[in-house]
Amino acid sequence: MIKIMANIFNGYGSRIIIVLYALMGILSCSKYEEQKPNIIFINVDDLGWKDVGYMGSNYYETPNIDRLSAEGMVFTQGYAGASNCAPSRACLMSGQNTPRHGVYTVSPSARGKSQTRKLIPTPNTDTLADSIVTMAEMLKMAGYTTGTFGKWHLSDNPLNDGFDVNVGGNHRGNPGRNGYEAPYNKLPNLELAPEGENLTDRLTTEAIKFIEANKANPFFLYLPYYAVHSPLMGKKELIKKYKKKGGNNGQDNPVFAAMVENVDANIGRLLKVLDDLNLSENTLLVFTSDNGGIRATSNQAPLRAGKGSYYEGGTRVPYIVRWPAIIKGGTKNETPIVNMDFFPTFMEMAQVSLPEKVLDGASILPLLKGASIKERPLFWHFPIYLQAYDPNEDDGRDPLFRTRPGSTIVFNNWKLHHYFEDDAIELYNLETDLGERHNLAESNPQKAKELFEMLNNWRRKIKAPIPKELNPDYDPNFKKN
Repeated sequence: MIKIMANIFNGYGSRIIIVLYALMGILSCSKYEEQKPNIIFINVDDLGWKDVGYMGSNYYETPNIDRLSAEGMVFTQGYAGASNCAPSRACLMSGQNTPRHGVYTVSPSARGKSQTRKLIPTPNTDTLADSIVTMAEMLKMAGYTTGTFGKWHLSDNPLNDGFDVNVGGNHRGNPGRNGYEAPYNKLPNLELAPEGENLTDRLTTEAIKFIEANKANPFFLYLPYYAVHSPLMGKKELIKKYKKKGGNNGQDNPVFAAMVENVDANIGRLLKVLDDLNLSENTLLVFTSDNGGIRATSNQAPLRAGKGSYYEGGTRVPYIVRWPAIIKGGTKNETPIVNMDFFPTFMEMAQVSLPEKVLDGASILPLLKGASIKERPLFWHFPIYLQAYDPNEDDGRDPLFRTRPGSTIVFNNWKLHHYFEDDAIELYNLETDLGERHNLAESNPQKAKELFEMLNNWRRKIKAPIPKELNPDYDPNFKKN
């Protein structure tokens, strides 16, 4: 009740401010700045940085996503808020970093064999707290109709978190066994489906219905496809196509490729509807992924590691923003951004005031308009463990874990890792060593000290928990044995 009242108060407050500014003649007279843009956020699951054509893949065929890159702004240094599903989505929807919302992983935080974990990890929560104002709630304050179609993963029901419409979203992190074909595994509002129907196709159909029903007023469409998350299931004709085509350099899985192409085809369906309804010009569309891809499924070289790791392969993801009314198409932007930036960006666009809301991102609206923003560091904090997927393919710090407890910072093309178990520091120059192969901590101690102090100050400010309690089950010889 407190949260609802606060939302109502802030909503009215923001509208009063807008009216006052309008009376003073301060609001822009631009046609598209007076008219709130529609917002579509496409969040593909587990799609890696190089799993699309415009990023250089010769194996995956993504003509519609490539079209978006030609018509919008491509961010070459775009990051997820975390390296796996739930915490990344919590960062996006809250606009806050992991220490504020406490979602660090998909429960539990103590993953892997206990004998190999030196520390007791920080407890994890798998639900976004009711007290946190979500992106959807913020946009409702500005008069948007809101809908989510696909993987929610942050609570049992996104209708309690600001969405007017929910198709397919609950606490599930994947569609379950054989879940990409109907009948679906108890996904909400998908009970009636012809047998064999494809889940990605159906979610797009429902999203299109939402657009058609709300074309006259501003809408926020959140489209978090379950694809391309496991279980890997593709359309038979597409699998046959990619088996015949063949791949190389770790991008050669025909089932995964079939899933990628089907996502692309459905994005094409969405773009056609926007064109047909004359909505494209003033619709801001974001295309990205919730985290890096699984390296054993699709290699992201030169990036190191993949989903679950805080090397670049786990957090750097594809990013396109298309908004024809404002953004010059075919532009590339090298400014580092993170998914937490979209909460303040949309808040500024929608002219919503939330004076009590703490945000860890920055509005990138100036970037979309061709200007710049102040250079700032980006931070990740993960006081938990994630066991290895495939020790031979993960390319992590050690073969047992994708993630051990620690934090990272990226600033001005430098990246520093700090690990809590052994207090180790790794320093990389991403401009010359994107693959994070050459640790410069010893050869450049001044830069390491500078970034470590920035990281430490941030952790103190945000009250980030650092696990220190030793695990009584830990056996340093267990790995050897």
